[in-house]
Amino acid sequence: MAETGAARPRIRVLLVDDHQVVRRGLRTFLEVQDDIEVVGEAADGAEGVARTEELAPDVVLMDVKMPGTDGIEALRTLRERGNPARVLIVTSFTEHRTVVPALRAGAAGYVYKDVDPDALAGAIRSVHAGHVLLQPELAGALLADDGPRPPQGRGGTLTEREQEVLSHIADGRSNREIARALHLSEKTVKTHVSNILMKLDLADRTQAALWAVRNGAAGRPWSHTRE
Repeated sequence: MAETGAARPRIRVLLVDDHQVVRRGLRTFLEVQDDIEVVGEAADGAEGVARTEELAPDVVLMDVKMPGTDGIEALRTLRERGNPARVLIVTSFTEHRTVVPALRAGAAGYVYKDVDPDALAGAIRSVHAGHVLLQPELAGALLADDGPRPPQGRGGTLTEREQEVLSHIADGRSNREIARALHLSEKTVKTHVSNILMKLDLADRTQAALWAVRNGAAGRPWSHTRE
């Protein structure tokens, strides 16, 4: 659809799936969304990496199981190269053992292949806005994956405010929502997030959310609101 007036910039999406019929179906639906634009497609992980670097999409819709380079390997390559695209994993209900590594590799979340079309569009908008889509049903798998880690990394323990911010990240909130909840500026929240990642030796906010779930920090009712 054509944009009119002061319409928001469209979210640029890349489709990565080895099944052409799946890509065609996704494209058909997404192209009728006023705020989403499909900028390209790829049939495997290696091509997905190349197309992501070429087209600079905002969100990559990535299948997990593909011949050759799979979705997890492609995701790791993108993160190693510092690509800023948000990756939304597309999976089936029985693939938890592959979803967990994908989330650890830096995926912004995941959706099921039989997801409702409107829910899919909402998921794309959500990860583009900075949210982490971590479904409650995966918490058990994450906790069982290995034992709790000590609450510090190379930079030392988190402050009370950083613990608050981490708890909100684990709940899937964006920087803007955290700023509103804690009565802070977005710039201050970004600084706290950067400090959290540095102290816990993590690559991004998705890994921070996973760390929080595994260490019992998700949804923790922090009683202090000091800087």
